[in-house]
Amino acid sequence: MNDALRGHGAMLLFSMLVAGSFSLGALASPFIAPELVTVLRFGIATLVLGALCGFRGELKAENVTAVWRYVLLGGVFATYFVLMFAGLKTAPAVSAAAVFTLTPILTALASYVLLRQITTPRIAGGLAIGALGALWVIFRADWSAFMLFEVGKGEIIYFWGCICHAIYIPLVRLLNRGESAILFSFGTTIGGILVLLVWSWSALWSTDYAALPNIVWITILYVSIFATAATFVLGQFASLRLPGAKVMAYTYLIPSWVILWEIALGHGAPRGLILGGVGLTMFALVVLLKHEETGGRDGRLSKAN
Repeated sequence: MNDALRGHGAMLLFSMLVAGSFSLGALASPFIAPELVTVLRFGIATLVLGALCGFRGELKAENVTAVWRYVLLGGVFATYFVLMFAGLKTAPAVSAAAVFTLTPILTALASYVLLRQITTPRIAGGLAIGALGALWVIFRADWSAFMLFEVGKGEIIYFWGCICHAIYIPLVRLLNRGESAILFSFGTTIGGILVLLVWSWSALWSTDYAALPNIVWITILYVSIFATAATFVLGQFASLRLPGAKVMAYTYLIPSWVILWEIALGHGAPRGLILGGVGLTMFALVVLLKHEETGGRDGRLSKAN
């Protein structure tokens, strides 16, 4: 299996794990400050990633260079997570997933600005098909629901977080200096913690941890291990092997995964017509998996996997 296919496989798993954070986050967000849950998840993720780096023998002084890169990346990604949980205080999980489907377009723009990666007509078409399928899923195949959609405060807050997420993807490729995905993720989580300690200092000392309901701790453990540590590695692994627009194209699968999570949590099953939207997102991914000549970081044509 070549590097590009590994990148696609990483993003498939990435999308499934990220979807769980929407459903669980919506359940936990009323009980805990968004900056607090984020610093806790980064702390646990750092322990997991640090242990992996130690096992691989990567915790060496010579591997620590240009620390400012990790602070920048960690700060950008931490901001995304804080705004996500802040938005989920009022935005339903599926509605938040709708906002997240804007990130492929935002990432394509950020990738062009930072890396000069050109989104070709075929890729743009695939993104458009995926967006249509995602919206069909998000609004549960109900045209009247789509027409009456009003953007709430939570969705607006989360949109700004999605801008941070979109910028983060090309920044990984721009700032990586040959470090492995695990080591680079470890550095990023530490950088995020430094930023978050300032942001969450008050909440860290004022929260009554014993009074937090079980769903909060379940959510923190899930988002720390699976939706932070694992997705950090998967996202950075894929970002080093695929163009930014293709990495973020997998976000079109997240609304479908969210609906499956909602079913598993007993929140009801969608109507059969929604499968049409799932089919469109799958078709979009098939389009995006094809090889094509496109612009690279240096502006020359290169293979887009």
